[in-house]
Amino acid sequence: METNQEITQSMPRIGDKAPSFTAKTTQGVINFPEDFLGKWKILFSHPADFTPVCTSEFMTFASMQKDFDALNCQLVGLSVDGLYSHIAWLRTIKDKIEYKGMKDVEVTFPLIEDITMEVAKKYGMIQPNENSTQAVRAVFFVDPKGIIRTIIYYPLSLGRNFDELKRILLGLQTADEFGVALPADWRPGDEVIVPTAGSCGVAKERMEAKEEDMHCYDWFFCTKKLSKEAIENALLKG
Repeated sequence: METNQEITQSMPRIGDKAPSFTAKTTQGVINFPEDFLGKWKILFSHPADFTPVCTSEFMTFASMQKDFDALNCQLVGLSVDGLYSHIAWLRTIKDKIEYKGMKDVEVTFPLIEDITMEVAKKYGMIQPNENSTQAVRAVFFVDPKGIIRTIIYYPLSLGRNFDELKRILLGLQTADEFGVALPADWRPGDEVIVPTAGSCGVAKERMEAKEEDMHCYDWFFCTKKLSKEAIENALLKG
């Protein structure tokens, strides 16, 4: 029989189907991930409403929503606070908070009410050694088929890097679209990694061939050019 701590600490893994749930949100009831099939999803948790780090994060997410929309990505937030607390907090953000040039920020993506912690437990967002009553800053990237592709966890005290969240989304989509891998610190426009040679013959051909757009450091490590324009044309909507 599972103990409460085991249930709390359980979490899905990369490659798993995202656990399904139905929840009340600030945008009405949602069924996740089924309501958003065909879209990428970023499901993220925050510790509590009316807290400063969370406020800075929600303002940043909302200010970048057009960027995520253009990449066919649905944002979905969660905390273990109630719906009325969510509504009051988001109204406060819009009406009163100005931060880093952001003001009059309206959060229009769903924010899940999870006072029972049912969803947070399904996704391992409650980490008892950090806090047993608040969710850590978890981020789940879920692809259009409902498969978890990336998981990131931050502690309560550290706000997320939103440039990195967007880079991850772009990277996942680029790898899928072009059948490539991406090197350290990759940004759109940088060279990408060609899949490793699967046979001695292919390895020899790569080392002997002088393809104009490919550079091989060794038989297992070849890169090629992929322009930022090509990525934008393939991925961006509108």
